[in-house]
Amino acid sequence: MTSQTTVEKAPREPDDILVPAPVKGLRGHPWLTLFAVAIGVMMVALDGTIVAIANPAIQQDLGASLADVQWITNGYMLALAVSLITAGKLGDRFGHRQTFLIGIAGFAAASAAIGLSGSVSLVISFRVLQGLFGALLMPAALGLLRATFPAEKLNMAIGIWGMVIGASTAGGPILGGVLVEHVSWQSVFFINVPVGVIALLFGFVILRDHRAENAPKSFDIGGIVLLSQAMFCLIWALIKGSEWGWGDWRTLGFLGAAVLLFTVFALSQKNVREPLIPLAMFRSVPLSAGVVLMVLMAFAFMGGLFFVTFYLQNVHGMSPVDSGLHLLPLTGMMIVGSPLAGAAITRFGPRVPLVGGMVSVAVAMFGMSQLTVGTGTLTMSLWFALLGFGLAPVMVGATEVIVGNAPMELSGVAGGLQQAAMQVGGSLGTAVLGAVMAARVDADLDGNWKAAELPPVGPAQLDQASAAIKVGMPPVAPGTPPEIAMKITDVAHDTFVSGMSSAFMVAGIVAVVAALVATLTKRGANAEAGAGAAHI
Repeated sequence: MTSQTTVEKAPREPDDILVPAPVKGLRGHPWLTLFAVAIGVMMVALDGTIVAIANPAIQQDLGASLADVQWITNGYMLALAVSLITAGKLGDRFGHRQTFLIGIAGFAAASAAIGLSGSVSLVISFRVLQGLFGALLMPAALGLLRATFPAEKLNMAIGIWGMVIGASTAGGPILGGVLVEHVSWQSVFFINVPVGVIALLFGFVILRDHRAENAPKSFDIGGIVLLSQAMFCLIWALIKGSEWGWGDWRTLGFLGAAVLLFTVFALSQKNVREPLIPLAMFRSVPLSAGVVLMVLMAFAFMGGLFFVTFYLQNVHGMSPVDSGLHLLPLTGMMIVGSPLAGAAITRFGPRVPLVGGMVSVAVAMFGMSQLTVGTGTLTMSLWFALLGFGLAPVMVGATEVIVGNAPMELSGVAGGLQQAAMQVGGSLGTAVLGAVMAARVDADLDGNWKAAELPPVGPAQLDQASAAIKVGMPPVAPGTPPEIAMKITDVAHDTFVSGMSSAFMVAGIVAVVAALVATLTKRGANAEAGAGAAHI
């Protein structure tokens, strides 16, 4: 389309001279911009996993029900997923610097409010606010990097950005375990306050307000409402599907509503002067492939990783901190691999690294499908390391493909698309692989129970046992004789691992499909439109 072939003039602040000049001093310096952005992104990425460790302590301290605790996570996820694309549009309209700083301040304030909350309803409410402000941060961060770095350095910047996200996400359980164990569950949220203050200070001093000349001047309010409702229905169906049942009328109703709302949204975008998501963006095959690739990658990675934590803690009996340490090979390879992937993508283009990365992810998933109850640390570490090695180029390359193939004035929307694709893929992966796991456990449990010559149980008791086994917990009742308890534990762990193996096999197949999709990607057609080329 036209906007993808026109190289824009460097965006400028109102007081800038017309002829771009090299950056002098701190403001607008590309690598300092990356540093400032990384601090804020680290805070949001860390919060995505650190809170899971605090949930049991919150439940006990505030007397929360299981449904309440689930809402602590679901409320955050829903707010984040529903708001990402709209938040990206806000950055394109008002400037990514302002959007980023508002997101930082709001996220830190909401975190402090959670720590001071005395009821679970307040915790959930402020978690929703956290999600809304977090949605402002992520697309704005990508928009700032796109506007600051020239094309030849953008991939390296995105590589480091991805490294920070990967390290923070994987480091969350470790830090969360330490804080909950030695301080309090409130400290998990209070830690965001000093981090937020530091990010704000660096942001005010370093970040420069880049504006595209043809940035949007209005808002598609109807489109925002339709897209938000569609995203809510989709994510809510994926969250509740395992509880309601995938054939339940409520699940099917929300999925049907999501399809209908997405359809109406797409039709509405054709008749709006400045649509929320110009559908012409998707005429770019590489951009569309990048979005699909991000969904499939998150499906395999987040859906598969969901079971790994249960495997390490409930089957191998590790503490949250120990299980986090066992995932360090994955984290370490993402930290090392992301900048290297950025350099490789800059030199060779994204296609080969993306295909190779997803092939590595597929091999790792198929390898993890062979894990057993007695698998040692070395074998686990090899598969985790290969998974991290494969994820690094995909996180970097798919992001560059999406953002780099979008027009400069839509870089925020493109960043929102990238993050929304990850949220949808992760939710879809957790839901689908959870259903695969549940089906395998339900199919094998009765036979495994009888083969172990355990006392017969009725259908209701078997259902209760199945619910515990699906998260790797042996359903041993108090007072059970040790010999019987050992047999029940063996059956529970063997059945859980067989279900996990089926889930990893499906994740591996999805990763193979993603590798095929990656062959459609190529370097961003609009990467040269970044303002950084004029400022470096």
